[in-house]
Order: sequence, then structure tokens, then C-alpha cells
Amino acid sequence: MMSSTDAGVEPSPAQNITAQYAKLQRTYQQTLDRWTPFTLNRWLATAGIFVVFFLRIIFAQGWYIVCYALAIYLLNLLLAFLQPKFDPSLEEDLMADEIEEGGDAGSQSPLPSQRDDEFRPFVRRLPEWQFWLSATRAILLALLSTTSEVFDVPVYWPILVVYFFVLFALTMRRQIQHMIKYKYVPFDIGRKARYGGQK
Repeated sequence: MMSSTDAGVEPSPAQNITAQYAKLQRTYQQTLDRWTPFTLNRWLATAGIFVVFFLRIIFAQGWYIVCYALAIYLLNLLLAFLQPKFDPSLEEDLMADEIEEGGDAGSQSPLPSQRDDEFRPFVRRLPEWQFWLSATRAILLALLSTTSEVFDVPVYWPILVVYFFVLFALTMRRQIQHMIKYKYVPFDIGRKARYGGQK
């Protein structure tokens, strides 16, 4: 079977655009794949972009609503990053229902615990890679939004700052209480694997 270029027929403009878009997508994905193992460098680059955005907000004395929206979005990403993929409160309810129906009461929680002899890693609702990628995209979009006067909505910024810190404190307190209640830590730093019940 011959393609349209082999037969001497020029490809249509739509085919050219589709081919260029596919090539651009491949290049973008290859670049992301090359960055994957460099966790610290990725986060430092994102922090640098965030500092540029923050300096833009401070020196321009505007776009506070963009800054507030970005802060709320980053807070939501952080909460999803700290939460387990399988919520233990829902698992607890399902186990209670199963016990009431005469099921097995010996099923284990999907979260790692001090009582377990087997090491089970903490599985996040939002993996680190997706957290980084979403945060970086959001910061870049917010930085791009500061180039247009359309997004510079006049607002009394101290109220937004106070509201954000109250919201941050309440949501983090709830998250920490959840972590204490179900006895899990969302970080593997310093955790040792135990095998065969030996300490």
C-alpha cells in the first residue's frame, strides 16, 4: 500500500498539522521521560519557577486572585499527595459491613503499620511524579496569566492571605488527625524493613 507522499500527491494541511502535533507530543513526552529520575532537580526547577511567579506578584502589585487560585490548587495537590490511595476509613466501613454479613474479620489494612512483620510501602492517592507535573503546569499557567490584565481582578489581598492560612491550618489539622487515627506516615524516610518478626 502506498502513502500519499509515495504517489507524488502532497499531504493535506490537516495531515501536516496532525503530523507536527504528534511529533511535538513525542518530543514533550521524551523530555518528561528524561527528567523522571532527577527528583531533586525537578523540584528545584519548580521552586525556581514559583519564586519567579512570586516576585512577579510582589513587584507588579497585582494578580492576587491568580496567586490565591494557585495556592488553593497547590494545597489540594498536597493533600492528595499525603493521602493514601485506599482510604482506611472507607476500608474500615467495608470491613464492618463484611463482618456483619458473616465475612472474614481477619483482612488487613492496606496501610503499613507497626504491628506488621511485612513491609508494605505507602501508596499515595497522587504519586510524586503527577504531583510535580501538575504543580509545575499550574505555576507556569499562573505565570502566563500575569501577562494579561484580564486576570488582574482588584481584590483586598490581606483577606485572601488570612483565608488561605485558615484553610491551610484546618485542612492540615484534619489530615494529621487522620494520620494519627489510622497510624500511617506518608513518608518512607528512615523507615526500616523488618523481615520474619526480627527487630
